[in-house]
Amino acid sequence: MTAVGIDAIEIWTGNLKLDLPGTFAPEKGEDPEKYTKGLGLNASSFPDSYEDIVTMGANAAHRLMERKGLEPDDIGRIDVATESAFDNSKPVSTYVAGCLEQVYGDDFHHANKGERKFACIAGTQSLDDAFNWIQAGRNRGRSALVIATDTALYARGDAGEATQGAGAVAMLISEDPDLVELSTEQGYGSADETDFLKPNQQFPSVDGKRSVQVYLARMREALEDFESVAGETHPDQFAYIPFHTPFPGMVRKAGMLVYRHMIRDTSIEDELAEEIGRQPRAEAFDDDEAFHDALREYMDALKDTETYQEWYEATIDPTLTLSREVGNWYTGSVHVARVSALKHGLENDLDLAGSKLLVGSYGSGAQAEGHAETIQDGWKDEIEALNIDEQLDARYDMSWDDYEEIHDVHNHDMDVDVEEFTAPESEFVFDGWGRMGERKYRYVE
Repeated sequence: MTAVGIDAIEIWTGNLKLDLPGTFAPEKGEDPEKYTKGLGLNASSFPDSYEDIVTMGANAAHRLMERKGLEPDDIGRIDVATESAFDNSKPVSTYVAGCLEQVYGDDFHHANKGERKFACIAGTQSLDDAFNWIQAGRNRGRSALVIATDTALYARGDAGEATQGAGAVAMLISEDPDLVELSTEQGYGSADETDFLKPNQQFPSVDGKRSVQVYLARMREALEDFESVAGETHPDQFAYIPFHTPFPGMVRKAGMLVYRHMIRDTSIEDELAEEIGRQPRAEAFDDDEAFHDALREYMDALKDTETYQEWYEATIDPTLTLSREVGNWYTGSVHVARVSALKHGLENDLDLAGSKLLVGSYGSGAQAEGHAETIQDGWKDEIEALNIDEQLDARYDMSWDDYEEIHDVHNHDMDVDVEEFTAPESEFVFDGWGRMGERKYRYVE
């Protein structure tokens, strides 16, 4: 079977920054550590007044195509994953293609275009679609462009406001990829849930406590389902485990859940038993409540062991570095986590070729997917080509008044005209409205 996976990846972050401990916390009268230690966030990225999901997605895709020397004829499909769409009929992918056609001498008229929606998991589902399209032999030697782009805003005063973020991830899916090869085995955990939804509204309705429970339950189901086809997993099997990251604090819980599952009936559990005892087994208890109480007590003890902490620091924590600085990107978040992990490997001169990632994607509503990825020989060149650090450093640091203005600009129910905070350069920008209410875009040299 032909190797198929991510050949290249690019990130485009919103051009504005909100400092959570320095700007957000004082305005809210909160301890800054509520955000830096509790949520695990330092800052959020935001789009300037001329930015939106189309410009961010098109800019990431353009940079990727330029770096790889691609033309429109090289692309056979363009899939955009988003939960921030502004049209119930015309897909964002057509807008992105229209932007790109402004800078290329050819068009994408023979590329299949679509838009995926399943909350934050849609980006991974789009990867799956591209993988299947290539493996089916329908690609005619061409690659797929998968773009995850979102503006993750909450209503002002909402509990989720501190986790906001905006940005795009563009991925090139090809045969014989340079970055990672995708596994054919996948695992799913899915159920009809109402933990987070937007019933014909821009800002989400969220049951925060329930959302955490559903996230963890679906992740556990997806891991179990993945193991049913790929075999049992082990903590030493994966170099990194990137999870969907609404905020790093959520991933701390997921990391613990996965580790406990993986060490069950292994020598690691045997060695830890001398320190904290063995994992509780449901059959040893008369009722579920007693079992879950014992399980929570075990996990509290496990979290404090040196064995677990060393594994977490090596395998999970590196996936969170970028998320701490940009916030939640919905469909892009797990793909930001992958980049963060590989960036850690590059910066620490690790030999990762042939190593594996275990990717845990999630979308509210709810579904989780787990699959493995094998890091390819060309991974270092691909990650080294990213300029995400420069982008982060170049963001405009907003005051609280700036933040309130820009939040209103991107509120679909408000008509606010605010002068841009940054000057666009070599990027696509929003350029007003057309006669049918469509959005128009242009490229700024």
